[in-house]
Amino acid sequence: MKANVTYWLDETADRLPEKTAFVDEHKKITFRELRMQAMALATRMIEKGLFRKPVVVYLEKGVDVLVSFMGAAYSCNFYSPIDIDMPASRVNKILEVLQPSLVITTARLREAFAGYAYEGEYLLFEDAVVSKVEEEMVNAARMRGIDTDFLYVLFTSGSTGIPKGVTINHRSVIDYIDWVTETFAITEEDSFGNQAPFYFDNSILDIYSTIKSGATTYIIPKNLFAQPVPLLEYLKEKRINTIFWVPSALIVVAKLKAFRNVDLSDTLRRVLFCGEVMPNKQLNTWRRFLPDVLYANLYGPTEITDACTYYIVDREFADDEPLPIGIPMANTDILVLNDRNEPVKGDEIGELCVRGTSLSMGYYNNSEKTREAFVQNPLNPCVPETIYRTGDLVKYNAHGEIIYLSRKDFQIKHMGHRIELGEIETAVSSLEEIAMCCCLYDEKRQKIVLFLEEPLERAYINEKISGLVPEYMLPGKVITLEKMPINANGKIDRVKLKELL
Repeated sequence: MKANVTYWLDETADRLPEKTAFVDEHKKITFRELRMQAMALATRMIEKGLFRKPVVVYLEKGVDVLVSFMGAAYSCNFYSPIDIDMPASRVNKILEVLQPSLVITTARLREAFAGYAYEGEYLLFEDAVVSKVEEEMVNAARMRGIDTDFLYVLFTSGSTGIPKGVTINHRSVIDYIDWVTETFAITEEDSFGNQAPFYFDNSILDIYSTIKSGATTYIIPKNLFAQPVPLLEYLKEKRINTIFWVPSALIVVAKLKAFRNVDLSDTLRRVLFCGEVMPNKQLNTWRRFLPDVLYANLYGPTEITDACTYYIVDREFADDEPLPIGIPMANTDILVLNDRNEPVKGDEIGELCVRGTSLSMGYYNNSEKTREAFVQNPLNPCVPETIYRTGDLVKYNAHGEIIYLSRKDFQIKHMGHRIELGEIETAVSSLEEIAMCCCLYDEKRQKIVLFLEEPLERAYINEKISGLVPEYMLPGKVITLEKMPINANGKIDRVKLKELL
């Protein structure tokens, strides 16, 4: 049994030593080089006496970050990436929660990091990566590890303003990637186009599917996601056949009709997406231009190792229909519970809860928030069993598939009616003129507020969607933006929008 993800790299480096594993704007690395450099880093960490300790990786997004991740894993420590463009206040809060034992960075970036609230040890990447490998020492450390040891801690935004560190162990990632590579038949012949930042859990699929299968991942330059035609040209040039992006990135491509300029029909095979709602209108544009591609909607928060349900698109949808988030992944159980903690019946709405190997072990150094979200399974009174309450409202459709409605905190009470704001967004997104939209509720003025990039009148929008939602769900105010704010993970930034209410 593999108790550590690095055994995948051992096997792949042995089988495909000279095959390219990862490519960024400036360099590429083979599986053999990745293994040796990671083991060199691991050797230095073990020599420093680190074991099962938090290690911060503070590097520009690229190949070196992934070497550092694997170095932490080989040494039986766990990594937590901090983006070099992250606001100082957030970095300091993360450091306060994590209390890292080591920071992996470069001599140049160390100067910047010295401005944060950290006084511990550093490991300079450029020196450590060319140092001597003590393979026996590394293997001895690995042998002491077990599969429930942490692999990483990724920080999400907490409602209190304090970032929450989601802990994920090796077993959860192994379980997830086994499912991904089997379900989507990933092999060494495949190539991924990475969009997700490495501090965002969507990147787990790209990174570890590559390491396990021997595929190649291209780390797409961030600026290309604002240039749809060059972005598609990049996919074509690199022969990338699999992408796993947030819907916002797919929407931009559909909106600007980039497909008319670049034909990917002989290149792209799989389009996977996760992280927010994918409107069928834009998905239908992709499907019209690339009908032979496999499309899959994955769903899940960071707390359940990236995803826990999936839907492989197998039928036609109208632009105003919601896309299912589907069915549970293998070895994952989904409970949809009503307000009485009972399983829902029929099309009753409930909160999606998860149990299984995929669950996080909790929030790092935050027992209070852990107790709120990771709770005893109310359907199992016999023994302790943890489920994770996602805070997402869903229901089942006639096909037995799960339909995402909205966050519990996006559910509002307006004019005596309980309303899911996501339902309004689905209706508005179906309009031909709309590329991206977001609904919030102005508690003070008791108004549903719709944010758009298009200069459309409220009366026009309400007339168009009046056949899709009841009158009490029609927006009371429309705010037109020059550009929809997008957060660091590529999702619509609702926090910034709330400031405009």
